[in-house]
Amino acid sequence: MKGTVIHLDSYRGRLAAARMVDGQLDDLLIAADDEVPTPGTIYRAVVDRQFKGQGGVTLRLPDGQSGFLRRASGLRPGQSLLVQVTGYADDGKAVPVTADPLFKSRHVIITPGKPGYNVSRQIRDDDIRESLLELAHDMLGAPTESFGLILRSASETADREEVAGDLIAMSELAATVGQDTSSDPELLVEGPDPHMQAWQDWDMPDALITDPGNFAAQGVEDEIDKLFWPRVALSEDHWMSIEPTRALVAVDVNTGADGSLAAGLKANIACCRALPAALRCRGLGGQIVIDMAPAPKKDRRQIDQVLTKALRADPVSTVIAGWTPLGHVELQRRRERLPLHQLFPEAR
Repeated sequence: MKGTVIHLDSYRGRLAAARMVDGQLDDLLIAADDEVPTPGTIYRAVVDRQFKGQGGVTLRLPDGQSGFLRRASGLRPGQSLLVQVTGYADDGKAVPVTADPLFKSRHVIITPGKPGYNVSRQIRDDDIRESLLELAHDMLGAPTESFGLILRSASETADREEVAGDLIAMSELAATVGQDTSSDPELLVEGPDPHMQAWQDWDMPDALITDPGNFAAQGVEDEIDKLFWPRVALSEDHWMSIEPTRALVAVDVNTGADGSLAAGLKANIACCRALPAALRCRGLGGQIVIDMAPAPKKDRRQIDQVLTKALRADPVSTVIAGWTPLGHVELQRRRERLPLHQLFPEAR
């Protein structure tokens, strides 16, 4: 099917959301185990101990779990503070958190301690930007020093009553959490499940399918099953292999049966365009090492441009570290999702 279709269902017993673009799986969200802290969750945490020289502290979270906060100067053991989970923890490690929680809905983000009303830079129409700022002032009054907000790109075409409702709901939630004065570790706001996260972060689709069992009926389940295989077909006969290891994610680009002079360049460009979605759907992050297909060094600039453009459109923050002497490209990607092979180890 042409266009964008969002499917809300479950996969192998876990709540899941899938986005299909022109019949291809473009993004996938799958719920982790109930006891695993999910990104977006807000806790009241207690400082446990400091790591001198590293600029971070470990925190006590509810249910005996621990968190790790970077750049935590000025905190003392026993002090309580609000933190928000930013990603999933590696095996045996503390949960990564930030001391700057955000309260996010589809249309607005409330930013405690960061004053000012702002509109997403993706909204370029000056009249729409002005009308959204007027709406924020009407709903919440003049900006204060206690919090700020960002009107997200989805608010550009949304019903103004819906945006107003989000403004009120998120500001009230932020105020309620901010007024908390208790001192023991406690869960304050649960992170979004896959269905809620899809509503918050994905653009309005051409079709939304929520019928139970639609993953199987619409072929989405088959597309997810393919993610457990390392091989990913690219243009023409080209393909790439994506294999996560303990230390890094290895990506190998192959030209297949293409013996033309430009085979390497074409395969590498196809890899760059397909890689963000392939990593997203597999939930892979950390160090990514790409073994590019053989191509002249003069082609590297073009490859870099295509890869940069593809990663800029990806919601998961990824930094291009550069080329190695062996012709590999190294990336550093935020661990925002739990890897698919860890969620379903029996499927490998």
